Amino acid sequence: MEFLLEVEGLKKSFGGVAALREGRFQLRAGSVHALCGGNGAGKSTFLKILMGIHNRDAGSIRRRGKEVEFAGPADALASGIAIIEQELSPVPHMSVAENIYLGREPSTRFGGIDFRSMNRAAQKLLDDLEFDIRATQYMMNLSVAQMQLVEIAKALSHDAEVIFMDEPTSAIGEREAQHLFAAIRRLQAQGRGIVYVSHRLSEIFQIADSYTVFRDGAFVGSGALADIERPDLIRMIVGRELAEEYVKTNAPTAQVGLEVAALTCPNKIEDISFSVRKGEIFGIYGLMGSGRTEIFNCLFGLDKPSAGQITIDGAGVSITKPAEAMAHGLALVTEDRKQTGLNLSDSVRANICMASLPELSPAFAMNRPGEVEASRRMREQFQIKAAQDTMPVSGLSGGNQQKVVLGKWFLRNPKVLLLDEPTRGVDVGAKREIYRIICDFAEAGGTVVMISSEIDEVLGMSDRIMVMRAGRSAGIYSREETDAQSLVHLST
Repeated sequence: MEFLLEVEGLKKSFGGVAALREGRFQLRAGSVHALCGGNGAGKSTFLKILMGIHNRDAGSIRRRGKEVEFAGPADALASGIAIIEQELSPVPHMSVAENIYLGREPSTRFGGIDFRSMNRAAQKLLDDLEFDIRATQYMMNLSVAQMQLVEIAKALSHDAEVIFMDEPTSAIGEREAQHLFAAIRRLQAQGRGIVYVSHRLSEIFQIADSYTVFRDGAFVGSGALADIERPDLIRMIVGRELAEEYVKTNAPTAQVGLEVAALTCPNKIEDISFSVRKGEIFGIYGLMGSGRTEIFNCLFGLDKPSAGQITIDGAGVSITKPAEAMAHGLALVTEDRKQTGLNLSDSVRANICMASLPELSPAFAMNRPGEVEASRRMREQFQIKAAQDTMPVSGLSGGNQQKVVLGKWFLRNPKVLLLDEPTRGVDVGAKREIYRIICDFAEAGGTVVMISSEIDEVLGMSDRIMVMRAGRSAGIYSREETDAQSLVHLST
């Protein structure tokens, strides 16, 4: 059988360190093939070689049986290979249509850009994908999730036969993900080959038909997803048995740690009320744009509510800015750690101490020994894997970066932990470590509110779940009285 793409013995080292020791892969026409592996497994290096970004040290790449060598992404595109990258690269002051057709704009007979036909083609593409975006909108006016949808449309506009999708749902909601899956199925029916990279195993089992697992830079195994159970796939990915995917050791107490009454922010959320007990993990589920993140923005002083009351430990509080939220014991782990959770160019130590600078510099001069000790404690407590804490945080894996964000807030001994997509872009092994951190905090009497667009995660970790729809609460349910189907139904 002729494969759309066949890779054997791929190797790549950087500075004598092997990033990829044995890359092996086969993609059939009409297949959605999941490429699985933890952070550092070699997936990104593998994709970059196939896209012509890195040169391979050894191995062969065959496209429909013919040996190929790509000097750059343009060569890969010319060969019919496109990629939807995890990291967004929009041109903010250009329109959606201009971003989609950047560098290949249609021209008029006089040599200028034919904006009318370009806008028409872009809008048709967006409409076919059922993405609610206008082709004439400027990118800078879109949300992160909408930008991700534009990246997806851009890759599909190349009419490629092989499409790599690297964490394509990491910044989009359940409804947009279902539109993407519908588009993938249409491409599959046309005989295209899709290479789907995701840490979300529920998505993999929903959309893919086959899998390949990499671990520590090497091929581990491949096969049909119909022939493997989820625990077995996890074991292949992490190289060991995970006792349980979701860690639940906390037990809610009778004391209320956080109470929100009739919270309203015009055009964002309306009449939101809930209470969370100490020791409880309170989940919030909803589609993109349902008002989930906007609740946290109001609680943390990033948005100003027009009405409502916030009570912490039985005392009413007024929060108009993040400094006041922090003073009242709130901590916010944002949904995008690279944009709003970390200073990527700074060190691990500096990032851990970032939210505690007043405490670490009481006389307007940094207490260096105190900073070193604080960093050591958080790295030890959260098992952050870093060669040294003076290295840039950008050099860590996604899981370790997220643990640095958690360490930054735990250094302040918070009362209430607000978690927005706490395991986004994190592999299954690191996810379990983060679940342990969350449960340990709740077990010690902390109050946790967690937003997650992963249904399995919100059901597996939450004691109670509030469903958001169109800026309003659609109800609060215990984990025992709801299921995935009910959550999706309530959120739509």
